[in-house]
Amino acid sequence: MKFSKICVLGMGYIGLPTASTFASKGIHVLGVDVNNRVIETLKMGKLHIIEPGLRPLVQQAIAHGHLEFSQSVAEADAFIIAVPTPFKGNKLADMSFVISAVESVLPWLHKGNLVVLESTSPPRTTMDLILPILERSGLKAGEDFYLAYSPERVLPGQILRELIDNARVIGGVNQASAEAGRDLYATFVKGEIILTDATTAEMVKLMENTYRDINIAVANEFSQLAERFGIDVWEAISLANHHPRVNILNPGPGVGGHCIGVDPWFFVEAAPDITPLIHTARQVNDNQPHFVLNWMESHLGDLKGKHICALGLTYKPNVDDFRESPAVEVVKLLGAKGAVVTAYDPFKMREAVDGITLTDDLGKSLNGAEVAVILVAHEEIKKLAPAIFSSVHTIFDTVNITNGNQWQDSPIPVFRLGVNKPE
Repeated sequence: MKFSKICVLGMGYIGLPTASTFASKGIHVLGVDVNNRVIETLKMGKLHIIEPGLRPLVQQAIAHGHLEFSQSVAEADAFIIAVPTPFKGNKLADMSFVISAVESVLPWLHKGNLVVLESTSPPRTTMDLILPILERSGLKAGEDFYLAYSPERVLPGQILRELIDNARVIGGVNQASAEAGRDLYATFVKGEIILTDATTAEMVKLMENTYRDINIAVANEFSQLAERFGIDVWEAISLANHHPRVNILNPGPGVGGHCIGVDPWFFVEAAPDITPLIHTARQVNDNQPHFVLNWMESHLGDLKGKHICALGLTYKPNVDDFRESPAVEVVKLLGAKGAVVTAYDPFKMREAVDGITLTDDLGKSLNGAEVAVILVAHEEIKKLAPAIFSSVHTIFDTVNITNGNQWQDSPIPVFRLGVNKPE
């Protein structure tokens, strides 16, 4: 198939890089988002998200006339849906954004079109939710138009490279749909393109993130066990990983982001009777911020009135993504205990945290603080010298960045997660 115009719905962390990459290949791309602020920002060549290399790619595509933005869907050869699938109550998938996006495509759907869902979704979403909506057009999926699911599998901070180099799984509602998806993504994908059915492709994305979640849960439980048994979990993990068939991940304050901390719940929702391991791993990781709170209380006592500086708020290092961040959860828990918290992150948080002072000035954040808690291993934070913390009385490190030689002679007590004595 040939594609002269593509419409990408959702200008977030996946939709915008995807739209820009297609446009860089000379295809006319319309980027759609219901948020007017986002659209107006993009029309000016500015970005509402941070991703290395993305700004010049967007600006170049706009300048060449290959990339436009709108709040409304328009006619196209292919429609890619990359909108959020957040939680609603009780850890259930909120499919309202997906439904709204699919319904907005409906008036523009014609014979020969391709529709691809990229949004992470519970199994059978493509077959049981998307297909019936699109067939309200009177056209039949797999015959009159093509329908596929193709999950994004990229790492924030490396999205543009991984969009191109990573293997791409494309699941069609039939073979013709999978092949149409292959033709679309072959425009820029250099990695292997693997064809399957839609439900298998949905499962692949969820399985990848669930596998990671379960392994992180084990590491987090190991950190709790190390506290109980009086050892250094970081040393123990390093030694265990010398085994040729063992690769234990690192513990931390929890699991965040819009993938690993979310996707496993889709399995639990779809099949609660046969997912006890997945459910338990989610509970372990969701509880880790509470463990961090209890760990700090065990050394500090009552937190009420204590001035605490929290370093790092994003869900992982060196990205500006705060979604489902365990660091934010720790900060909220500290505030709920009556601590006076000032939080620092080199990336500006877009939304306020109730009762917490946010700053992008480390000096102001540490000023007057009695305690510092390191929650994210941003490169900027990892490079901080011990002298920076000279005004605080105690440091808590949840990500093991204070284990170097420069910290050995620090006069300030340093407690590392998974190590049950100050160093």
